[in-house]
Amino acid sequence: MDIKSPRLLYLKAFLFVLLGLLASSLLLVENPSLRTAVLLAVAVWAFSRAYYFAFYVIQHYIDGSYRFSGLGSFLQYLFRKKS
Repeated sequence: MDIKSPRLLYLKAFLFVLLGLLASSLLLVENPSLRTAVLLAVAVWAFSRAYYFAFYVIQHYIDGSYRFSGLGSFLQYLFRKKS
């Protein structure tokens, strides 16, 4: 089911940000060190870049005919390409 309501899409984005902030905060409260903060920031950055690659780079630079609908779709695309 695709969400089409802009209001619900903004709510979904807000909830993702809230969840990320909560999880990050709890990790830093449990282990308050500069090392933990830096590693957490690097992990978030790296996963964000991988997500960008999976959806934007593939679609705009590698295969303009394919449209992804999620990470499962991306994995299916990768395995089909290898076969």
